[in-house]
This record gives sequence, C-alpha cells and structure tokens, in this order.
Amino acid sequence: MKKKSFQKMMAAALAASMALSLTACGGGGAETTADVSTTQEPAQDNTAAETPAASEKEEAKEEAKEEAPKERVDVTFMTIDFNAGTSNTGDYAEEILGQVEDAANVNLDIEWVLTDVLEEKITLAMTNPATMPMVITHSGSLTGEIVSAAKAGAFVDLNDYIWDAEKYPNLSQMNKSVAESLTVDGALIAIPRTRDIGRYGLSYRQDWAEAVGITEEPKTIDDIYDMMYKFTYEDPDGNGVDDTYGMEMTSYTGPFDIIQTWFGVGNGWAEVDGKLVPVHMQPEYKEALDWIKKAYDDGLMPKDWAVRTTDTWSNGCKTGESGIYIDVMDGGRRIWDYFVATDTYTKSVVNPDEPAAMNLLGAVNNKTLATSGYNGYFTLSASTCDTPEKVEAVLTLLDKLNDNDVRLLVEYGIEGVNWEKDADGNLVDLDVEDPTLAANYMGLNQMLAYLPRYDLDPSPAKNERTQAQADVYVENEQYAVFNPASAKLANSATYADIGKTLDEIITQARTQYICGEIDEAGLQAAWDNWLSQGGQAIIDEVNAQ
Repeated sequence: MKKKSFQKMMAAALAASMALSLTACGGGGAETTADVSTTQEPAQDNTAAETPAASEKEEAKEEAKEEAPKERVDVTFMTIDFNAGTSNTGDYAEEILGQVEDAANVNLDIEWVLTDVLEEKITLAMTNPATMPMVITHSGSLTGEIVSAAKAGAFVDLNDYIWDAEKYPNLSQMNKSVAESLTVDGALIAIPRTRDIGRYGLSYRQDWAEAVGITEEPKTIDDIYDMMYKFTYEDPDGNGVDDTYGMEMTSYTGPFDIIQTWFGVGNGWAEVDGKLVPVHMQPEYKEALDWIKKAYDDGLMPKDWAVRTTDTWSNGCKTGESGIYIDVMDGGRRIWDYFVATDTYTKSVVNPDEPAAMNLLGAVNNKTLATSGYNGYFTLSASTCDTPEKVEAVLTLLDKLNDNDVRLLVEYGIEGVNWEKDADGNLVDLDVEDPTLAANYMGLNQMLAYLPRYDLDPSPAKNERTQAQADVYVENEQYAVFNPASAKLANSATYADIGKTLDEIITQARTQYICGEIDEAGLQAAWDNWLSQGGQAIIDEVNAQ
C-alpha cells in the first residue's frame, strides 16, 4: 500500500478517535461538576461538623467506586503459530486461556498465523487500519515497512504509558538501550520480546583440549588459534586418522561477527573519532579478517564451509568432526546435552567412563558480541487501540503475562495436569510422558515479552550444563559489545529502503576474501561499491541524528 493512502486512512481513524476522546472528556467533566456540586458545603460557620450519617454515605460511595470491577476490554491479538494449527488446543486449552483473561481482565481473541506467512499477514492487516489487530507479534527486528508505517502513525507511542512502574511493574523494566532501538522519530513503537544480552560466545570440547595438552582455559586470541591448530593436526579424538577440524563452520557467518569483537571490532557499527561508521571501516576489521583467512588457509575449518547449509549447524561438534563451536551459548549447551543424552553416550576421549563435555567459555580477550536484546516485538495499532483505556488494557495484558504465575501457566500449563513439584520443589514436566497435553498451552508463549528475565518459581532443576549456561550469560554481559547505531538505522530512510542489500555486499566480500576468491584490491572495491550504492547516504543519515 502506498504511504499516502495509508496516511489518509490513518488520518480518518485518528480523527474518529479524537472525536470520541472529546466526547469522553466532555462527559468526564460533567460528572466531575456534578460530584463537586453535591458534596460542596454551604457557606456557613467553618467549625460546623459534618454529620456522621453524611460522612458514612460519602465513605461508602468512595468504597463502591474503588471496588466496582472494571468492564472487560475485548483485545484482538495476532501472534505466531509454530505448531501447525495446534496452538492452545485440547481439553484444557479453554481453561488456560480463561485464566490468562481473568488475570488481565480482558476478553482475548487470538489470530494464529503460521510463521512462513507472518510478514504477508501483517502487511495485509496494516492495509485495513479499521480492523487491524490491536496487538501484533512480529519476528526479528524492525523492517523498513514497519518503520515507514510508524512514520505514518500506524502504532501507539508507548512512551506515554510504558514507564509507569506502578501500572506496569514488568514492562517498565525494559532496557533503555533496547527501547531506543525500537524508537522511530522519537516514538517508542514496540515492546521487545527480550533475550539474554550475553548469549554469544565460544564453546569447545573440554576432553579434546585435555587430550592435546591444553589444561587451562584459553584467554587470548593466540590461545584460541593454538587450540584450533591442535584440534586439527594433533589427533584430538585419538583415532589415528586426519579427520578433524578446529572450528565448526557453515554458510551462516555469525561466528565471524563474534570473532571480530575479540579484535576490538564493533557490533555492526562502531564509534570512531566521534562518528558512527560501519565496522568494515575500522582498521581492526581487516586485522580480524586476515586472522580468519589464515585459519581457513591453514585448514582449521572445513574448506567447503561456505556451501554447507545452516541446517547442519552444530553437527560437526556432535559427530566429532570439529571441536570448537562459536555462536550462542545455548547451542554449545545443546551439543553437550547431545553427548550426555544419547543411549550410548558420546564417550570422553580421556575417560571413556564419562560422557564428552563442552566448556562454555563465552568471551575471548574480554569481548563478545551482544545480542540486540530482543528477538521479535509487539506493536499496538493506533487505529484500533484508539482510546487510553484500550491501550492500557493491552499493556496490562502484556504486563500480567510476565507475572510468575501467569507465565508459568503459558509456558508449562496447569499444575497437576502438565507439571508437578518434586520433593525438592523443582518443576517436573509431565508432558514428557504425554506430549499431547502440551497442546493445551503451546504457542501462548509467543505473547510473552519476557520482561524482566528471571527464573520461574518453581523451575525445572538445573543440571551442570544448564547452570554453566546461566553462569556464562551473566559473565558475558560485562563484555558484550552493543551496536551503537541500531536505533539510528531504524530511522535511516536509505537503510530502510536498501540497507539489507548493502549489508549483503559486505558479507559476500568477506566470504570471498576468506576463501581467496578476491584479494585486498577486490575487497576494497566491494567497500567502495557499498559507499557509492548508498552506504555514504546511510552514514550521513545515521550521524545526522
């Protein structure tokens, strides 16, 4: 839909909203006047006491006002269905949804949308402002289409509501840096689906390290290279065959972004001499790139990594092909789970009586990549959340969902049906024995903002692996490198239009340089192309803010 026609529809919706608001304000004023006139004392001796009967009536009147239940608000909610149409279905589904509605005092109408058509459905919804769902769950980060819609007034500015800690004790704890990245022209247009900031880092086979004589955790970039080399050439699995690599790698290039931070490279963008620039313009970027290229040339990662599909990601470590995994720490933990959980567990190469283990190291050289702090977000439609009462009803719902008991309900279901406590007070998931029970609440977690992040009470018992993951998340936070331009990129018209295409120029050139398909001159040519095709305009727009 063209922006102009959208603005016309939004203007009509907003005009109707203003008319309703004016009527409501007028009614409120009349009621206030009436209340004052009936309670105002006549002009008489100020020492005259109010009669007990009158006082009791007024107190009763005030108590009645306080105790009168608020009328339920109907809330329409478009959210993601990862469960092929089985989300919130089954014998207890209605009961679970009813408890959520009771907690927030709303009537909830959920539109479930399969993930592969989500963007199409959202676009279609935005072309009809009058029927747009009041709240929508989006995946990923802000797109150009959403930014354009925000500029046209499609979404509620949450700044006027969200920071009220009394009304929204959970949502008001939103990270301010994350909130900034969801701000368009000064308006906070979304609530993030929060994720751990310190999620990225390095994991490695602990038993392989011991087998090649590495007894201490690596601390420096040189230590990592030494480990990668030994994992490749010193037969860490002891089978006498040259069949191992140091580092797992597929066509997903996220690990390179993490490695770059070890050298002092920023997260997408960095501040250099008081100016924000994309990281490929940092001197440290080329230093990191040459290190990765050397690792490739020395055979420390698979030669065919650039064409390995991402669905094989982590298989190298699981099958004993490689010993280092650089990505999310929970990915390293899942590899460790695999070692332990298989029927005939993956044996440690130094002690066959024990399973193999991963060391979740995290940061290297006191640096690692920060996540954006969220993955997906919620927007409130300005055309259907057209009164403060409706906005507050939606925000109350999103806030209440993050209360311990409600979150427990939508993540694990009903106590005694879906879960129970063990003797130590830990949560035991009964759905493991009867997976069909999980359908009762499945999918409802797509409405969770996870604000604030905390462990549920009760929670499943932590084992050595999950505790190690939790510990490294906390440790990583102090070393995590943020993107200082994330909010500004959302407000760059050029980036909204062609930013993803320009990003691909840099990513592709990096891959080609590592694999030897282009030399330094070719790399520089790609960077120059990035500038001329719109990169300079993005730099200018970002710094103008």
